[in-house]
Amino acid sequence: MTMIPEQDGLARLNEVLERLETLVNGASRVPFTTRFMVDEQEFVGLMDQIRGMIPEDYRTARRVAAERDKILSQARAEAEKMIADAEERAAERLSTDALVQQARARADDHVQEALARAEEVCRGADHYALETLETLEGQLMRLLTTIRRGKDTLRDALFEGSDAEVRQTDSEISFRS
Repeated sequence: MTMIPEQDGLARLNEVLERLETLVNGASRVPFTTRFMVDEQEFVGLMDQIRGMIPEDYRTARRVAAERDKILSQARAEAEKMIADAEERAAERLSTDALVQQARARADDHVQEALARAEEVCRGADHYALETLETLEGQLMRLLTTIRRGKDTLRDALFEGSDAEVRQTDSEISFRS
């Protein structure tokens, strides 16, 4: 029966493992412990033989698996960093949005306050203008009354009296006023 190389390698590996087991079983026990002593050179030699029998593909697969684990670990770390950065940017945007909203609310408050003040100033100006116009009207009414009296006095002097009255001296005219 012809052995396939893979089966041949497994048979040799099994043989070396049996020799390792025989080495351990034939070892001297250290009194009062569960330990035993083996020939170090023979043990290391058997281990080297076992390592040499492990196919190169297996060792490559282990290296690839280790590299894969390393890459996955780095990818996870980068993904976590990206997520943290995104969350931080989102928090900043929310914070910025909140600040903008607060600023807008304050601006709206200031505008409303300014409008209220402007309305109050306009009412005050209108009130002042009304008082000033009423005062001016009173003064004009008194002036108009004085003008009418003066006109009446002159009319009376011109039309009512005789020529003698018209000739009265300035002092008498001023006395009647």
